[in-house]
Amino acid sequence: MARAGRPYAPPSFGAYVADAHAAGRLVVQPRMGLSDPVEMRAGLMATKSAAATTAGTITVDSYTRLGQHEGARKALDNGALLNGYPIVLRGPATTRSVLQGVIDPDFPVQVRHGAPDPRAIVSALIGAGLDATEGGPVSYCLPYSRTPLDASIRAWSAACRELAALAETGRRPHLETFGGCMLGQLCPPSMLVALSVLEACFFRHHGITDVSLSYAQQTSPDQDFEAVNALVRIAEERLGDIDWHIVVYAYMGVYPQTATGARLLLREAVRLAVQTGSARLIVKTASEASRIPTVAENVDALEIAAAFAEDLRRDAASHDAAVPAVPAVPAEGTVEREARALVDAVLELEPDVGRALLTAFRCGYLDIPFCLHPDNAGRTRAAIDSDGRLQWTALGALPISDITDINGARPMRSTDLMTALNYVRRRYDRESPRDSAPRFSAVITK
Repeated sequence: MARAGRPYAPPSFGAYVADAHAAGRLVVQPRMGLSDPVEMRAGLMATKSAAATTAGTITVDSYTRLGQHEGARKALDNGALLNGYPIVLRGPATTRSVLQGVIDPDFPVQVRHGAPDPRAIVSALIGAGLDATEGGPVSYCLPYSRTPLDASIRAWSAACRELAALAETGRRPHLETFGGCMLGQLCPPSMLVALSVLEACFFRHHGITDVSLSYAQQTSPDQDFEAVNALVRIAEERLGDIDWHIVVYAYMGVYPQTATGARLLLREAVRLAVQTGSARLIVKTASEASRIPTVAENVDALEIAAAFAEDLRRDAASHDAAVPAVPAVPAEGTVEREARALVDAVLELEPDVGRALLTAFRCGYLDIPFCLHPDNAGRTRAAIDSDGRLQWTALGALPISDITDINGARPMRSTDLMTALNYVRRRYDRESPRDSAPRFSAVITK
């Protein structure tokens, strides 16, 4: 975590997280979006009232994500419930009423969306008095849409400039990269680290001076630890002139089916965040395998995560350690060397970061495995090795051939892909009895 040494404007999302981190508290945050303003407000209030240091989330619906605002209107007129909050359709006045008495210096709110063109969403959130959101020109284009990458880059450039202009009014806009969560699963950690850094560089290039860099939990705790440490070290070098923190995401792939397995997996995400000194954690719930969680289930996950983080810190303090015992990581392991090579190669292509990203995909320096977007070369592949680590099995034109040895890697068959997709589910369900009893109920304090 780094703060660039400038005085902060009035309390902001980034400042709130930085202050909590300095006090030794992990900020925990749900994914939450409800189409009805009254229910959205109630969800935010429940998050705020949780026994945890929390940040609020307004996640937009699929119509809004794709710019189909008339579709959202028709769905609501027909009595449908959307899968998120239609922030553009609701308008600033309604959203301000949702936030009235909810948002304050001790409870910031972030808008989450998934849009390859976020301009209308950014304008709407600014109009409602908000200044924190997330995404990126690559991570909200390639896996979620068929929008051309160059169009997404142009749209994100404009949205970043609109957000950055808030600094002229004394506000402190915050942007979180989604690059560290690319595909959710089966993307090697070095690519996640590289994309997270590159999107943060893109934000800075367009005037954003307060960012967070994401990393999504993958298949190997040790490899995840190595990856987050690599992310920190590269961010320290590339983003030293702005403020930033690390946000860890609980696993985003095929989730355990048992409540106990799900909680074991969440606990592993908490451990990763605490051991790496990350400032914020996006949680998932025990119901993720089958449906969208309720507000109560989200609150339960927040409190479980916060309680376990506190247990880890308390245990470390009893042994005079700053954080719990952590696995040994080489000064510059394979994940870091690959990620650094990717970042360096891309940023050397063009002085404009957006143009560098576009050129990198065109020449194959960036190539996401299993991604079918037309602007992705599709020549890379990855697999889970016998130790549970995600490894490259085909490199395409990635500039890491002198680092990564793929000799002996066999092509993945369809059955191998299904096995890999379900690897985490099987592992955590196998380690837990098949019941619905919460594993961590003993450490929850209300």
